[in-house]
Amino acid sequence: MANIASARKRARQAVVRNAHNSSLRSTLRTAIKSVRKVIATGDKAAAATQFQASQAVIDRISDKRIVHKNTASRTKSRLAQAIKAMP
Repeated sequence: MANIASARKRARQAVVRNAHNSSLRSTLRTAIKSVRKVIATGDKAAAATQFQASQAVIDRISDKRIVHKNTASRTKSRLAQAIKAMP
């Protein structure tokens, strides 16, 4: 355990930051799952609409560096590809 006051403060800040980042990561995963769920139903128009909403969430969280920008880009690409492949 930290003995110096500044180290104790950094430990407290790390706990808060970890909780906040975990919340954002959870939001990201939920957005991705919601698109995949709509894709599974087979409704292409609804999937495209949901993808647009999720795309904004993915970009916002990527900008905060919760996930790497290439990971976000790859995820968006794969979702778009799945929607395009729908009949």
